[in-house]
Amino acid sequence: MDDWRPGADLSAMRMRAELYALIRQFFSTRGVLEVETPILSAAGNTDPNIASFRTRFSGHADAGLRERWLRTSPEFSLKRLLAAGIGDCYELGRVFRDGESGHRHNPEFTMLEWYRVGWDHRRLMRETAEIAGAGLALVGRSVRVRETTYRALFRDTLGIDPMLDAESVLRARLADITIDATDLRRDDWLDLLLTHCIQPGFARDELLLVHDYPASQCALAKIRVGDPPVAERFELYLGTVELANGYHELTDAGEQRARFERDHALRTQRGDPLPPLDKRLLAALEHGLPDCAGVALGVDRLLTAMLDADTIAATLAFPFSRA
Repeated sequence: MDDWRPGADLSAMRMRAELYALIRQFFSTRGVLEVETPILSAAGNTDPNIASFRTRFSGHADAGLRERWLRTSPEFSLKRLLAAGIGDCYELGRVFRDGESGHRHNPEFTMLEWYRVGWDHRRLMRETAEIAGAGLALVGRSVRVRETTYRALFRDTLGIDPMLDAESVLRARLADITIDATDLRRDDWLDLLLTHCIQPGFARDELLLVHDYPASQCALAKIRVGDPPVAERFELYLGTVELANGYHELTDAGEQRARFERDHALRTQRGDPLPPLDKRLLAALEHGLPDCAGVALGVDRLLTAMLDADTIAATLAFPFSRA
């Protein structure tokens, strides 16, 4: 039995250290402050598509709530810092997601998340491509950068208007794929079209920035009024792999609470756990979150591409199976 040995080789671990140093230098030269926030929280992520780990504190009751949630992102804590006036900031650290394991997933992984005050999502998405390109340059890899809207991507690739076409049109395009359609909504069909019909055709040596999503896929992004309205959100892909997801951040506390409650309603319908709403985040938003844009980048996925590895496990000293 030799599973005590690391899953990654020494060169991969050295490259990880080089990438971390590059990230810290990248932000240092731009005046973005590195911070550290809690991994255990009294509140959890309500997103219906993300499952959280939870644990219990056994110490003195005066310390706080016993039930704690392992963070799926440092987002809520970073926004509290922003509301307190910290300015541009980032965190490079571990996050946790239950049920996510495979070639591109490890239940415990490294996320880089940062916020820029006074920026919108389009300005931030270009900086995100810049830092990803700098990482790839460490291994002598050069890639082109391309931008497109979510709507143009669907129109140009499939001839479908993701904002206006009926759900029946979306489903018809997936007729040749075996899918359990139980409880699937319009956005689920759009996601399936993206992952099954569009994403496989992304060019390997291209950083693709997709921005301005359907308003129904707003997550924590602002919605820009228009016909149709759009969520000021972007995603960064390297080839077929999604590297980052970012927003022009929602600052309205009432709207944020309403979105949390919609998440809870869907979780209740599915019979999923109900993580407590982050009341401290809502209080911070009520105090006043500055206009800003934020993004989360999967460091292990970027490192996988840098190493030209087949799986994320090749980048981890001890993947989940050896932890």
